Amino acid sequence: MTPSPGWTVAHQIAHLAWVDQYALLAVRDADSFFPTLMAGLEEAGGDVTAFVDGGANDGVTQPREALVAGWMTGCEQLAAELEEAPADAQFPWFGGPELPQTPSMLAAARLMEWWAHGLDVAAGVGATPAATDRLKHVADVSVDNRAYAFTAHGLTAPVGDVRVELTGPAGQAWSWGPAEAADRVTGSALDFGLLMTQRIHRADTALVATGSEADLWLDVGQAYAGPPGGKRARRG
Repeated sequence: MTPSPGWTVAHQIAHLAWVDQYALLAVRDADSFFPTLMAGLEEAGGDVTAFVDGGANDGVTQPREALVAGWMTGCEQLAAELEEAPADAQFPWFGGPELPQTPSMLAAARLMEWWAHGLDVAAGVGATPAATDRLKHVADVSVDNRAYAFTAHGLTAPVGDVRVELTGPAGQAWSWGPAEAADRVTGSALDFGLLMTQRIHRADTALVATGSEADLWLDVGQAYAGPPGGKRARRG
C-alpha cells in the first residue's frame, strides 16, 4: 500500500495514466474535453472522488506490464504533443474554462502530479527519492494556483501579493512575487512542494509565513486543480 488510503502502487500509476489521457484529449481535441469530463463525472453520480477513484480502479485491472507500458506511452505522446504545440496555445483543464493551460503550464502541472504520486510510490516500496531542481516547476504551479486554492476551500480569493522565497536542493535561491510585499513565505522548495501537494503536514515543515494572507495560504494551499481532499496527518 501507499500513503493514499486504499491505493496500491498500481492505483498510483493507473491514476497518472488516466489523467495523462485527459491531458492528451485536451491537447488533441480541446472541444471534447469538458463534454467528456462531464460525462465521466455524471456516470460517477457527480461524486468527484468516485470519478477519480474509478479511473484508478479501472487501470489496476490490467496486467502490471501493460499498465506501466501504457502509462509510459501516454507520457511520451503527451511530451511530443506539448513540444510541437505553439507556445501561446491554450488547452482546457480540470480547473475550469476560466483557467486554460499553455503548453508549458500543462507540462509543469503534469510534472507536479507525477512527482507527488511518485513520492507515494516510493513510500509504498520503501524507496527514498532524491530532490532535484525540477522542484521549481512544482513551486511555479503552486504559486500560480494560490487564488484557486482559496476558492477550492470555499474562501474568498486573495487580493494581496505574497513574496515567496525558497531554497532549492542545491542551494539555489528562487523567488516569486514583488520584493516589497509585506506577506511572505520562506523555506525550502522541498517543504513547499510537499505541502502544496499535500504530502506533508504543515507542522512537519520548516516553512515560515509572515502576514495573515501568507499564513492562511500555507493552511489551504494546493498545487492541483480539484477539491482539496484529505490532508496528511502529522508525523508521530
